[in-house]
Amino acid sequence: MALLRIRKYPEDILRRQALPVENVRDAELQRLIDDMIETMHDAPGIGLAAPQVGVSRRICVIDVSGSEQPESAGPVHVLINPEILDASEQIVAEEGCLSIPGYHCDVKRYGRVIARYTDRDGNHQEIVATDLLCRAIQHELDHLNGVLFVDRIGSFRKELFKRRYKKSLSQAEA
Repeated sequence: MALLRIRKYPEDILRRQALPVENVRDAELQRLIDDMIETMHDAPGIGLAAPQVGVSRRICVIDVSGSEQPESAGPVHVLINPEILDASEQIVAEEGCLSIPGYHCDVKRYGRVIARYTDRDGNHQEIVATDLLCRAIQHELDHLNGVLFVDRIGSFRKELFKRRYKKSLSQAEA
């Protein structure tokens, strides 16, 4: 397994819609999934989408087992070609992103989703998610659609973010 480079805002791949996965049992895809899981844990993060590591494929990995959420027990979730079938109950909570380090803000998301996806063994699955897992699924699916969590905040806060982030990038380069 290998650690992959996490792409940072404003890299172009983060704004592109990822392509569907055709062959789930491909050895290269399985290696990518393993590398994504290792990269997510090393970061550390609770979710990672393939575009965040420079791969335009509809794959994300999620591990909320380290959180204090009751539904969090269990293995790493590997979602291939995921889609949300149903959603309800809007809630607001703080989010961050491995592709936008150091920035957190409140984001409105659904509090419950039903998602369909293919697992890494090629089986079609459905999951009912609440709490942190629900938020993580929506966040990672946004990545697969070229959407960042800062796109879900108000225009004033988004402009403030852009100015602050641009300033932090220029300071980091100095």
